[in-house]
Amino acid sequence: MNLQPTNFKLEDTTVWSFPTRGSWATHTGNYRGNWSPYIPRNLILKYSNPGEWVLDQFMGSGTTLVEAKLLNRNAYGIDINSQAVSMARKNLVFRCNTKSNIYTKIGDASNMNFIMDNSFDLICMHPPYADIIKYSQGIEGDLSLLPTEKFLKKMDDVAAEAYRVLKPGKKCATMMGDIRKKGKVIPLGFKTMERFLSSGFLLEEIIIKEQHNCRSTSYWETRKNNFLLLAHEYIFVFQK
Repeated sequence: MNLQPTNFKLEDTTVWSFPTRGSWATHTGNYRGNWSPYIPRNLILKYSNPGEWVLDQFMGSGTTLVEAKLLNRNAYGIDINSQAVSMARKNLVFRCNTKSNIYTKIGDASNMNFIMDNSFDLICMHPPYADIIKYSQGIEGDLSLLPTEKFLKKMDDVAAEAYRVLKPGKKCATMMGDIRKKGKVIPLGFKTMERFLSSGFLLEEIIIKEQHNCRSTSYWETRKNNFLLLAHEYIFVFQK
């Protein structure tokens, strides 16, 4: 097993593009909607130090935690979906020459009362994009089941919890994309950004991340429509 990417270079602009998804360690694209491991790798290397604690409030299949383990950071991941937690735990079963402490838990990103204030040095999260991809069939608290306005209301709680558990002066990075309903764009990215700013965060960076290999692209390309395909997402880097 190759534990590190080949020819890796830390990003130095506000436009990120990763044409190949990344398949080192246990990374795969089997969990729909999970982010490329290049993203948490860049964020962890830029905004944390070895031995510090990283939190992922929407752990999914564990991409962030795998990178934390490889990069000698301690990490805590939560997800409301037990199947995702099981997948993440399997993906974390590999040996490497680090001494990281990695923990996973079934939990709600909007209510982390099991975590103390000012506990983490970095937060990396990739929430669902409202109900564009539904990750369960009825789990209470699953944000991927909510329409846009209800989703954004819950993101108020997610942002407030992120602010509470992050150490002062530290960074919280959130990736979010826009969506389209009935042909019209809903700027979900900037609406989400506003939730974090309202919680007290300061905005440090807006990164444009180019989309590649999106499963829905081929569907829309075969249909005649008057709109452009959304091919970008945002990574917002906030500071407490």
